[in-house]
Amino acid sequence: MVLLQTILIVILVYYGLKFLMKWLAPKLLNYAVKKTNERFSQQFGNAQDFGNEAPKEGETSISKKPPRKSNPSKKVGEYIDFEEID
Repeated sequence: MVLLQTILIVILVYYGLKFLMKWLAPKLLNYAVKKTNERFSQQFGNAQDFGNEAPKEGETSISKKPPRKSNPSKKVGEYIDFEEID
């Protein structure tokens, strides 16, 4: 009788936890996603508006690309032409 009672308790606990997780897991996941979204928006919210400032009327702005550093005297290697020998 004790063995049957123990097996029944184990089965009830298993199905109870299974039902509880099906109901509770989506809510916990949704909560975690909202909190993560809030943290990212706090950290990176100001970064989106940083480079999008339009110059005021009458102002002149010049943006230049940094000069490329190229070394034309750098030797890459020697060209070797291979031929097949019969």
